[in-house]
Amino acid sequence: LFAPPSRICSMWNVYASSVSALAGRSVLMAHLRPVSSSRIALSGASAPTQSYEKLKALLREVDALSEIQGILGYDEQVFMPPGAAASRAKQKGALAKILHDKSTGTEMREAIDGVRGREEDFDDVRARANIRDAVDAFDKEARKSSDLAQKEAQLESEANQAWAAARKASDFSLFAGKLTEIFELKKEVAAVTRPALKSEPYDGALDAFERGMRAERLDEIFEELRAGLVPLLEAINAKKASDPSVDAPHPSLAFGDQWDTEAQAALSRDVAAKMGYSFDNGRLDVSTHPFTGGAGPQDVRMTTRYSANWAEGFGATIHECGHALYEQGRDVGAEGLGLPASRALSMGVHESQSLLWERMVLQSKPFWEFAAPLFHARFPFTAEATAADFFRTYNRVSPGCIRVEADEVTYPLHVILRYDIERALFRGEMEVAEVPAYWVRRVKEDLGVHVPDDARGCLQDIHWSFGAVGYFPSYTLGAIMAVQIYNAAKADLGAGALEAQIARGEFGTLREWLREKVHAVGSVHASPDALLTSIAGEPVSPKPFLDYLRAKYS
Repeated sequence: LFAPPSRICSMWNVYASSVSALAGRSVLMAHLRPVSSSRIALSGASAPTQSYEKLKALLREVDALSEIQGILGYDEQVFMPPGAAASRAKQKGALAKILHDKSTGTEMREAIDGVRGREEDFDDVRARANIRDAVDAFDKEARKSSDLAQKEAQLESEANQAWAAARKASDFSLFAGKLTEIFELKKEVAAVTRPALKSEPYDGALDAFERGMRAERLDEIFEELRAGLVPLLEAINAKKASDPSVDAPHPSLAFGDQWDTEAQAALSRDVAAKMGYSFDNGRLDVSTHPFTGGAGPQDVRMTTRYSANWAEGFGATIHECGHALYEQGRDVGAEGLGLPASRALSMGVHESQSLLWERMVLQSKPFWEFAAPLFHARFPFTAEATAADFFRTYNRVSPGCIRVEADEVTYPLHVILRYDIERALFRGEMEVAEVPAYWVRRVKEDLGVHVPDDARGCLQDIHWSFGAVGYFPSYTLGAIMAVQIYNAAKADLGAGALEAQIARGEFGTLREWLREKVHAVGSVHASPDALLTSIAGEPVSPKPFLDYLRAKYS
């Protein structure tokens, strides 16, 4: 889970999440080179150039305030004492009002009007991206009153506290009231900020995380996924029924109290550093729900959790490290740091980076040639478990009720459930009070699993409590993109050479390739489709994802 610090009001609103027109790989890199100073220097500069320089200064001020917001949010999830919840809600509400006013005030409006429609006056695609996304974000935020912005921030903080209490008590009724308020508010925000999308109310919420994505297209993608996943899952279940040993865990890798949490933490930290995560500019802490946040590329913070389920904690670290590497790899140059062009293109693209490291790397056979000896050293009782045994642990297909513990075959079904609930609530086709019973029924129908209580059912995710309505599809879109991007990496770097590097624990080549193709590019492209086309030669498509799963599990 990635919690972006750079937002205008909502913790989950990616300020300027997508930008610029489609450019080929070579054209893009050419445009990323420094341009003539005569085009952007203030000396003798044109009016648009002067306005652009003023705009950048204002955007960086807003970004600095947003980074404070990110630190407050991280502290709330990791360090804050429970008795401070009410005061934190007021702090975040007050800061949101300041941010809104700063983002929509007279100075910002004048700078925006000075560059509106003048992108083509600038050669650098990053400058053009900054202008277009700043104008787009300003227009959306200016439609929202400061009172609405403050209400949004305060309600999200209050709802998060209500969710935490409800989850602890496994009682959805303790959260239902605030969740109702969240959905009503998000419908209002979507209608106010994106009036052009009012024909399908949910599109406004979805657009906040996946710019340009619409429910109609998402239906097509999910339909193709369902059509491919259902028969694959049936075949896997039949194979397991005939031969239970096919993915049986090695006895020494069974979950239990023998997995010392301090040793897990030390191993996780070591591997994160090996992947290239900078602890000079980052932290690794523990929280109820693993996530990545902080205050931009120079202060990236991630969390995980450790328990008797060693695979969950280690896997969460790799996953969050993928998010964190994206953040630490962002452009910090004159046209990047603190500006829209350097930010993640969408939540789905961000998820593609965490899932690429989790699924394409962690869940690969070469990775365990490197990692198995590390486990043997930290946990001597695993000495008899081979790299293949560790590999099987992370590649078992076993339907369950917990999304974050789901395997890569059944995970999309968890996402589709949440997507269907969000759309129904947005359309008024379902009441919040109906969510628990509907959840239990759908999990039984789709996965054949009984949901024992609310904590392991509709209260398991933090997202709605922070107002992240429309976020869940990004997980599956990210999984789809991860396969496409990794396929491109193998084509560029050589599949055999890349696998050999991973088997030796050498991740630098892959990391730097991702930094060049994804991280440093940020939001230069107009959409995930444009980014994927520049990298893989095709837009977002579920076919490579399904091909990957069939090849692995058939």
